[in-house]
Amino acid sequence: MTQIVVLPHQELCPEGTVIEAAPGKSICHNLLEHGVELEHACEMSCACTTCHVVVREGFNSLTPAEEEEEDLLDKAWGLEPNSRLGCQAMVGETPLVVEIPK
Repeated sequence: MTQIVVLPHQELCPEGTVIEAAPGKSICHNLLEHGVELEHACEMSCACTTCHVVVREGFNSLTPAEEEEEDLLDKAWGLEPNSRLGCQAMVGETPLVVEIPK
């Protein structure tokens, strides 16, 4: 299992949390399995930006975003250089620190 630290988010995770995530599953899938209700309007099909997350630590351990994800990220509110769509970023063996934009 891989540790994901979720930074506090006023609505979804007010105190933040630490979860033990399953490698090979997306950040979004792992968060949902542990009760962090990250929005995913397109049902994790890479068709929207509602699962946008900012990976504060461990970003370089993720496989690079594909062109479709990059194109969608350009439309995401609060885009940062280390932004990813939670439905597309697969958890590996490296611990992650994730922030859900407000």
